[in-house]
Amino acid sequence: MGELRSGIGNQNLEYNFGSLQILLPPTPSQSDRRPKVPKTVQPDYHYHLKTASNPAISPDDRTVAFTVHRFDRDSHVSITDIFVKSLDDATPPNQITTTGKASKPSWSPDGTKLAFIDQDESGTDQIYLGDISGAGVSPLTSQVANVDAYAWSPDQTRIAFRSLVSGPDELDAIHADSHTPKIRTARRIRYRQDEFGWRGDSFYHLFVVDIASKEVTQITCGEGDDGPPVWSPDGTKIAFISDRNHEREFTSKTELFVCSSDGSDLVQWSGDMFMVESIAWSPDSSRISVTAGRNNTEVGGYGLTTQSCVYIVEPGAETIKLTDDSIRPHTAGSGLPVTPDSPFMMWTDVDRQIVFGADSRGQSHVVIADPTTPGEFRLVTDGWHITEMTASSGAGFAIVAASSPTSYGELHLIDLNSADVRTLTSFNTEFFDNHTLATLEKFSITRDGFEIESRVWLPPNFDPAKKYPLLLDVHGGPHSTFYDSFYPIHQVATGAGYVVVAPNPRGSCTYGLDFAIAVHGDWGIGDYEDVMAAMELVASRDYIDESRVVIHGSSYGGFMSCWAVGHTDRFNAAVIGAPVTNLESFYGTSDIGVNFTETQIGGERIEAIEQYRKHSPLTYVRNVNTPVLLLHGEDDVRVPIEQSEQYFVALKRYGKEVEFVRLPDTNHGVFKAKHPMIRSGYFARMIDWFDRHNS
Repeated sequence: MGELRSGIGNQNLEYNFGSLQILLPPTPSQSDRRPKVPKTVQPDYHYHLKTASNPAISPDDRTVAFTVHRFDRDSHVSITDIFVKSLDDATPPNQITTTGKASKPSWSPDGTKLAFIDQDESGTDQIYLGDISGAGVSPLTSQVANVDAYAWSPDQTRIAFRSLVSGPDELDAIHADSHTPKIRTARRIRYRQDEFGWRGDSFYHLFVVDIASKEVTQITCGEGDDGPPVWSPDGTKIAFISDRNHEREFTSKTELFVCSSDGSDLVQWSGDMFMVESIAWSPDSSRISVTAGRNNTEVGGYGLTTQSCVYIVEPGAETIKLTDDSIRPHTAGSGLPVTPDSPFMMWTDVDRQIVFGADSRGQSHVVIADPTTPGEFRLVTDGWHITEMTASSGAGFAIVAASSPTSYGELHLIDLNSADVRTLTSFNTEFFDNHTLATLEKFSITRDGFEIESRVWLPPNFDPAKKYPLLLDVHGGPHSTFYDSFYPIHQVATGAGYVVVAPNPRGSCTYGLDFAIAVHGDWGIGDYEDVMAAMELVASRDYIDESRVVIHGSSYGGFMSCWAVGHTDRFNAAVIGAPVTNLESFYGTSDIGVNFTETQIGGERIEAIEQYRKHSPLTYVRNVNTPVLLLHGEDDVRVPIEQSEQYFVALKRYGKEVEFVRLPDTNHGVFKAKHPMIRSGYFARMIDWFDRHNS
């Protein structure tokens, strides 16, 4: 991937990504323009932070296993290993793997073994087994394609797992000579997937492996992806989610299925529900709680990222709804309906409560619902941004992976009765001790009957007597949201001297269904006015230099940034990542184009062509006077790079100031790019572009 050479004085900063070279202009003038603030968060922050995730509590509730991710500074390699930590004392975690590729630990029911996913010699993810010290590790599976989810049987003699079953063409390509051209044929709309690439006729299905013999049996098949397996407590059945329906090419519809452990007696349990995700069996194996939408309308037409509720389903019985849209249960939110990572939900053994995670108004909570009293649920925690969670077998406590405005990537233990919190890890304590951070403020405005909440990040050592430039940052989605969390992009920008305003306009999730779907058919209208109103309110404050305002956004935020510069000259510069610029072509090139765009814009492309053009930033490109920096991953299938290519060419054709940075080997998750130099290069470019045009 090349090397990083950092210069000082009048040298250039050179980022060499193979055939792509990013040159950052000399920087002394930047430091001359803004005061030097020591130990602010820099674009290379990711070399200094670790992320704890995948928590798994031992059956005796005394130990937690989890993964820790980091980047090696010298090799730039991404490293993920498994650690275990006692919950009884303050002893530091013990690392038990060293391959750098291990993930998803899971305890055997008796607590003597630990399963996890790791790569074999060919680079394929397999299930491995070992003891809790990391000794005696050996592979359990030898699949052709990656294993990405699994679950122990209650009697610990078997493990059910999910793996890709290659289609005929894809299987031929696997076994073909490496020098033979691999000609591929698409036969369905969903033939590609962001982060994965080519899917063709391949589908994810479920298997069961006998631990003693290592014999593997495929238990599901057919047209459609099957989600992670969940064993019933009595060990006789396996529940899973699937999109094996006739609408799978055009909608996000998924269903809950239950089969015997050998795959027989397959029964659909979710009835007419439109979409289902998390699964938790009742202790007696008779009922299942799920996050779901009763119909298309209840999930906003697109998916559970918009809104969902918790339900109890049981064959032959009426579905019971436990929650309302004052909270949104956690969702995988990948854009495609079936993923390997259904968010945690558990039906407790002792008091028969249901424990799960949910979000409300940009904050995360551990939630407890009583299945006997629909509509009543308790928020145990307040604040944070919880990315993963699990709970003890008796549900006396939960462990969450969470971040806050002043912490990142640590594990915390929460008493579910008292709500007391104990932090279990301290991987990033030194980083936060040695860096000055932005300060978070929040405010709300009312527009069209909606309360628009925004977050303002003030620079380290903020002085209200000074004048600061302002950055408007727009989140993706549109059904994403800004949380009370640690956002590197906001920390880097404030460290460079900017005040950042981050609104949650109509369309943002966690504010209820009506708020989320208000953006449908209205892209660039009400949502644009929301973010501009929030920005202008902050810009009017005494400490803001109103003549130095810039904008950033990625994905849908990139759409909004392109839309903004086509409708106003308010901004001195725009940095735009992976934007949707032409909805007509996005419909046919994105891996979610048909389903997503028909819901968001309204109608099939040909029938609604004028609507698509009306809401496309490319339509207004001649109006752009703002200098634009485009950054886009070359492997992006969610918002293909052709969206930036079209916008770049149009801007150049009309004589506008624009540069276009192509990020190699990078998909839609630019801020989670595999190579850390992509991340640091993005942030360094952003600050340089703003400083050059905002003096």
